[in-house]
Amino acid sequence: MKTIVIGLVLVGFACSSFAIDKAELDSRIHKLSAKLEALQQKPDKCIPAENLRKAHGIILLDRTKAGFLFAYQGGSGVALVRDSKSDQWSPVAFLAANEASLGFQVGGEQGFYALLLMDTNATRLLTEPTFEFGGEARGTAGDTSDGVKGTASSPYQPFLVYGDRKGLYGGAVIKGGAIAPDDEANRVYYGQSLTMKDILFEEKVQRTEAALQLAERINAASKVTGK
Repeated sequence: MKTIVIGLVLVGFACSSFAIDKAELDSRIHKLSAKLEALQQKPDKCIPAENLRKAHGIILLDRTKAGFLFAYQGGSGVALVRDSKSDQWSPVAFLAANEASLGFQVGGEQGFYALLLMDTNATRLLTEPTFEFGGEARGTAGDTSDGVKGTASSPYQPFLVYGDRKGLYGGAVIKGGAIAPDDEANRVYYGQSLTMKDILFEEKVQRTEAALQLAERINAASKVTGK
């Protein structure tokens, strides 16, 4: 019980709000962009170019799992969608991923994930209050890849999940988790309160330099052949 209480306290600290500014959020985009590029350099884990070309949307997500008896998952990321007419990527919208669960847990793991949304129905899930993905996952050890199909909470919403995970984590209760809009990060980054729909679909903001660079890396990866 004492361990669980301590875990709850730690989760409370981890979930508390920290002051952020636009420069820090630009840095977050650059880091995710660099991790995507690093993933694409690994033949056994990279996203096939053909899948990137077909994707209607993409989520890049950093997640950290840690716990002993009580597990905590936290992370942040960005989402972009592709305009069907211009074929250009939208401005970035910031996301948060948090989950806490009781069960036998031990270890820690850091992971980078790329989720490809393969049709317009899937991209519209980004306008929901939360976006469930992945279902239950097994405990992992060492570097593993998630280059497999996943299913959203509604089975007709297809997406593909690719990942690069490092660490050691074993347990009976590990879930894929839920992604939600990071409203505070989006407000700070664009200087106004905006919904995910405003950013991704309504063209109410311009793409920043960091977002343009990320889009360029995604486009470059989608043109690579032989992977």
